[in-house]
Formats: sequence, C-alpha cells, structure tokens
Amino acid sequence: MRRSGARPASSRAARPAGVPAPRHHRADALHPGAWWLWALALGVAATRTTNPLLLALLVAVSAYVVLARRPHTPWSRSYGAFVKLALAVLVIRLLFTAVLGSPIPGTHLIVTLPEVPLPDWAQGIRLGGRVTAEGLAFALYDAMKLATLLICVGAANALASPSRLLKALPGALYEAGVAVVVALTFAPSLIADGRRLRAARRLRGRPDKGVRGLLQVGLPVLEGALERSVALAAAMDARGYGRTASVPAAVRRTTAALTLAGLLGVCAGTYGVLTAAGGTYGVPVLAAGLAAALAGLWLGGRRSLRTRYRPDRWGARAWLVTASGAAVAALLFLAAARDPAALRPGVVPLVAPTLPLWPAAAVLIGLLPAFVTPAPEQLAKEPS
Repeated sequence: MRRSGARPASSRAARPAGVPAPRHHRADALHPGAWWLWALALGVAATRTTNPLLLALLVAVSAYVVLARRPHTPWSRSYGAFVKLALAVLVIRLLFTAVLGSPIPGTHLIVTLPEVPLPDWAQGIRLGGRVTAEGLAFALYDAMKLATLLICVGAANALASPSRLLKALPGALYEAGVAVVVALTFAPSLIADGRRLRAARRLRGRPDKGVRGLLQVGLPVLEGALERSVALAAAMDARGYGRTASVPAAVRRTTAALTLAGLLGVCAGTYGVLTAAGGTYGVPVLAAGLAAALAGLWLGGRRSLRTRYRPDRWGARAWLVTASGAAVAALLFLAAARDPAALRPGVVPLVAPTLPLWPAAAVLIGLLPAFVTPAPEQLAKEPS
C-alpha cells in the first residue's frame, strides 16, 4: 500500500533533453563579503604609501577588476561617482594648499599670490603668499592616499550587491543593515520623483527652478517618500520584523561587554597600525579587538529570529579573492618596514618618485579576482 504523501514515479514530470536541472543556489556567484574584504585590503595597502606611482597602480588594479566583473545593475554604476569624489578631494586639497599655504618649506617657487594681512591672534595662518612645488607635491601625495581609499570603497560598492550583503550580515547587525539598504534604495526614488515632477511642471508652463519651484516640487516629493515609508513599515511589521527572542541577562551583559571592548580594541589597534609610534602594539590589539567584536556579534545574533533564503556560500573563489587583497596589504606593510624611502618619497629636496619593483609586483596580485571569478555575462546565463 502506497503512502499518501508519496508521489509515484510515473507522476513526475520528465525534464526535456538539454534543459538543466533547477539550482536552488548559484554556486558560482561570489560572496559579497569577499568583494568588500578585497577592496578594504587594497585600501589598507594604500594607507602604507604616499608613492604616487604605487597609488596609481592600486587605482588601476581596482578599476580593471571593476570593469571586468561589474554586474549590469543600477547600483554597480556608483563607481564613477566615487572616482569623481576622489578627483574632487585632489582638487580641493591642492586649492587649500595654494591658498592657505603649506608647512613644507620649498625653494621651487611656482607663483606668488596676493597675501591678505591677518591679525596677531591668527598667527600661523596665512591667506595667499608663496606657492612652491614642494608644498604642492606633498599635498598631492597625501591627497592621493585618501583618493585611492575612496576609489577602493567605490569598487566594493560596484561589485557587491547590497541586498546580498544584507543577507550575509550577522543577526546583531541586521537592523542597522536594513536601515542602510532602505536609505540607499529610497534615495534614487526621491531623485526620480523630483525629475518627474519638474518635467510635469515644465509641460504645464510652470516654473521649476528657483526657491518657488523648489518648494512646489519638494513638498510632493517628501509626501511621496513619507507614503512609501509608511507602506514599508506596515509591510515589515506584517512580516514580523523587529521581533527578538528572549535571552538570559548574563548573555546580554556579556554581549554588551564584548562588543564595547571589541570596538575600543579595534579603534586603538587601528590607530597603532596607522601611526609609527604604535607599531609594536597595533596589530595584537587590533586582532584582540576584532576577536572580541566578532564574539559579541555572534552572541548578539541569538536574539534574531530571522531565517535566510538561499544564503550565499563562502567558497574557494571567495577565499582566493580575499587572500589576494590580504596579500597586497601584507606585502606593502612589509615593504614599508624594510624600505620606507621607496614607499614614502620625500619632497625636500624635490625628486621624481620611482616605482619600486617588488611592491609593484605585490600590488598586481590584486588582479586575481578578474581571472578567478565568473564574468557577469556567464552568471546572467546560468539558471538561478
């Protein structure tokens, strides 16, 4: 006698020839956390040098990987915005150096700006005066470091899906991740509503510029955003968002203590890593802080009642991508300790920077994700 819940073999639909079996998980899709770790490791490597040639090579490596593996989605176009922001940082820093002066002494005079006399209480500050090549070179090298870090963050934003990254977050950070994703999702909607309302006012012959036009367009846009927020809140409440499990008081106190100690350790360790005085204690304190913070996040995730649908797996490719970024950061740390003059070229006297060979070869390891990860076209053709 056949069980009532079983289906006979004859009732199963035959799959046509040539049609692949459905897959519940896209194994070839890279974990979004791997892209972020790779990009942040490149950013950490950028903090160890002011050599403009190495920084330009880091930017070129990240740009090549983004162009080769960026998916065809709206959020992947954010890389251009980060590049523009990095260029703005360079221009603003050079302008500030030219107008406000530089503490770097120089002998190669470029131009002498009209100097504004300041009162005695503003000693140490000047407006205008001599602009030297040494001061501009120092400002350019320092600004390129920050610009490279911004471009690396932009590469992570262009390569990692925000929704998939939200699914991969620990339970303790889920609420904060939802807030960030909702904010990033609603921002394009506000821009689209503003453009639509301005186009409608132009078609009706009404002004869409100036203070009056801004007020008459801004109020409907804000009203639409409020309506979407209320609808989203109702949908999230209907699906049980925000409900937590009850945990013992001892676990809550341990979680808070570990998280607080971990954050303090990460801050102190990061300061030690980025400064010359903390070279002895920076790495151990940073590692201890990360361990405490991860333990706190793991304990805090016990209060979350959510489940993950088709969670992303951390496969061999994710390990390779993460390892490539970590290798670049570690090798540049080693290069900065062994040959600091090559990674931090001086500007007094002003000399042309040279490209150190083995640190440049270490930076090229960051190109590995462009060859070990699947192309966006290949992922688009695979069944999900």
